[in-house]
Amino acid sequence: MESLSYTNPSSQLDAVFAALADPTRRSILSRLASGEASVNELAEPYDVSQPAISRHLKVLEQAGLVERAIDRQRRPARLKAAPMAEAVAWLEEFKSFWEGSFDQLDALLEELKTSDKKD
Repeated sequence: MESLSYTNPSSQLDAVFAALADPTRRSILSRLASGEASVNELAEPYDVSQPAISRHLKVLEQAGLVERAIDRQRRPARLKAAPMAEAVAWLEEFKSFWEGSFDQLDALLEELKTSDKKD
């Protein structure tokens, strides 16, 4: 089995994972994937206040996942997906582990099927 080395994640990576830990923030990011939106537009589907959505946006901004522009009196938010690339790269380190685990499970299941047929 291939050995995985532990790498110390950066504070940016920590901020991305912390931001993604909340389902409302993940939903906001999904909404922003289809285009920019104001706080009012983002708040519509939720039973939360606009200030609560603004706080979620602040966390997403601090993680670098969202940027906000000033368009007259409107401050639309837009998705910045680039910081997620570091998170994806970090998770990819575990891909070979999971693939190996699934291969071992497949082998075990085949062995069990073969022994059941012999019995």
